[in-house]
Amino acid sequence: MTLRNGIVYASLALSVLACSDKNGTEKTNTETTTVGAVIESEKLKFTVDTLTDKLDNPWGIAFLPDGRILVTEKKGEIRIIKDGKLLDEKIENVPAVYDHGQGGLLDIIVHPDYANNGWIYLSYAKPGEGGGGTTIARTKLNGNAFTDFQDLFSAKPFADSEVHFGSRIVFDGQGHIFFSSGERGTKENAQNLGNHLGKVLRLNEDGTVPKDNPFVNTAGAKPEIWSYGHRNPQGLVYDKATGELWDAEHGPKGGDELNKVEKGKNYGWPVITYGINYDGTPITDITAKEGMEQPVWYWVPSIATCGLTQVTSDKYPNWKNNFIVGALAQTHIARVEVSNGKYVKHEKLLDKVGRVRMVTQGPDGYVYIATQSPGMLLKIVPASN
Repeated sequence: MTLRNGIVYASLALSVLACSDKNGTEKTNTETTTVGAVIESEKLKFTVDTLTDKLDNPWGIAFLPDGRILVTEKKGEIRIIKDGKLLDEKIENVPAVYDHGQGGLLDIIVHPDYANNGWIYLSYAKPGEGGGGTTIARTKLNGNAFTDFQDLFSAKPFADSEVHFGSRIVFDGQGHIFFSSGERGTKENAQNLGNHLGKVLRLNEDGTVPKDNPFVNTAGAKPEIWSYGHRNPQGLVYDKATGELWDAEHGPKGGDELNKVEKGKNYGWPVITYGINYDGTPITDITAKEGMEQPVWYWVPSIATCGLTQVTSDKYPNWKNNFIVGALAQTHIARVEVSNGKYVKHEKLLDKVGRVRMVTQGPDGYVYIATQSPGMLLKIVPASN
């Protein structure tokens, strides 16, 4: 590690490796640099600030109006970053979590009107009968302790599976939250409207069911469902300018997806997929079927998509409206250009930075990245010309 101007920089080698056009053909640039030095990507020169490298499996990032940053750790702790430094103090009164496999303390997000209502929303794997299940809660913060904690919803049924909890949360600014739920490793759940697994769900901010949800009047269907046929969406973003909801979700071996998620639609898993089983055997022999949506873009081989944000900030004018997607297995971030709902191209950035769990745009307009092994919180800063 090196220190400059009071900011810690990791001496980790990074590469800006590739661009892909709409045919998926990659153009390779083998230039290698280090965090803290200027990185020349296709449309932006930038540096990477390391706010901390002392996190333990970070998962979600939330920004408080007073400048503090809260970072969830999967084991069930919430760390505080203040004035660019990781504090020893941690948030108290965090709920007990089902810390098994991919389960644990997951996403965190501050209500858009936090200054007036004080609500912070969490997703976590809650222990219960049958194992654990993705749960959405809200709480308030008094000093460094949670108060007024309320569980709003749990995806049912709970399962003893250690995989596919989904659980990203976004607000639409119209009184609703969207959140994702993985199919918990049982493929058939995703097509079954009688459970919450393998779905994107929509609630009113108080946890009640909106009357205009698509399956409210469908016999046997869970009324919280917004869309179905998902495998494990761990990236979710709502475009307030267009009213569009997008997800990034894990495929199996191949077939990670970027989807425009629309009301009542079926996204195909496991009936259609561009992936195969981890042992190399086929899951299905079709990649398209009438009544099932195609991804806007998919990755083969898988990059293990995790975390998704859309650049709306003037900090990155050449990236405006692009999506930034984290990659766990392939340890980079992907900048994806979409025009009129159609894929244009993507660029691989920060290759070998670590397992990227979360990417988000902060209220200061900068893009923040949380990585596992090492557990870092990074900030992308445009370089002056």
